[in-house]
Amino acid sequence: MEKIFKLDEDKIFPLNWREEDLNLEDLIEKLTVNLLRLAVTKLPPDVKEALEDAYERERNPTGRIQLKAILENIRLAEEEGLPICQDTGLISFYLRAGSRFCCLEKIEKALKRAVAKATIQIPLRPNAVDPLTQKNSGDNTGRFIPYIHWSIMPGDFLEITALPKGGGSENMCALRILRPSDGIAGLKRFVLESVVNAGGMPCPPTIIGVGLGGGADIAMDLAKKALLRPLNEPHPNRLISRLEDELLDAVNRTGIGPMGLGGDTTALAVRVEYAHRHPASYPVAVAFQCWAARRASARIYADGRVECLSHGDVDLLED
Repeated sequence: MEKIFKLDEDKIFPLNWREEDLNLEDLIEKLTVNLLRLAVTKLPPDVKEALEDAYERERNPTGRIQLKAILENIRLAEEEGLPICQDTGLISFYLRAGSRFCCLEKIEKALKRAVAKATIQIPLRPNAVDPLTQKNSGDNTGRFIPYIHWSIMPGDFLEITALPKGGGSENMCALRILRPSDGIAGLKRFVLESVVNAGGMPCPPTIIGVGLGGGADIAMDLAKKALLRPLNEPHPNRLISRLEDELLDAVNRTGIGPMGLGGDTTALAVRVEYAHRHPASYPVAVAFQCWAARRASARIYADGRVECLSHGDVDLLED
């Protein structure tokens, strides 16, 4: 196997890095702080464009006022470098790691340090609370928090996606184990029931993730992962892509509208992911993401290069 990194005491470098460069843990920590800063202050281009398009299409005067205010909020956050929303969310990370990427066991520690540092530097609102004592940790870290989802695959890279998700949208997530005979019609009914029940609570226009199949845990995990797919990327499965379009049309026909005050745009997109299921069960999960759909992704290559995947040409290692 080709050696990608050299080890010098506690420092781990790609072979073509200089000795004075950051060690791997420091690199990941610094990258992640800036990734979180990017996520909470600047929406991904696909989300911003979807909101702009919604404003242009909106026919309801109240809906247009809400969307205009949202777009102004986005502009000010970008210009001032301040969080888009005061609720900077409970933080999760989605990692895609090549099996030949060095020192995978150090990554979680670096991510946790980055979250604590970002809480002070950006700043982020402390949102990690012990459910038994009700004590806030003060730095957005705690037992299993930030929650880290791992995917290991061939390669020598590391991709990090930060997902700070607010409480308003999270509180409206829903799960139901349908009867297999309910099928797609039952799925559609449940999604619409969930949207109507949520009303304006998840701060629409939302992005709706739908997880289908697997078990209860798998369905909700799929619904959350579906929120990560860019809004301009259709699902590769044509049946799923068609289902997404049908669900979006039905959701927007509810008239709930921006911020729940009426209008044409209740959701910007519906994103569906699925897994094979047990013959006796038909799990469906619905995960809401508010209009402030904050996510940011980056890839670290074996030669030390860092690429921002979510926001174009952004330097994620600047001080």
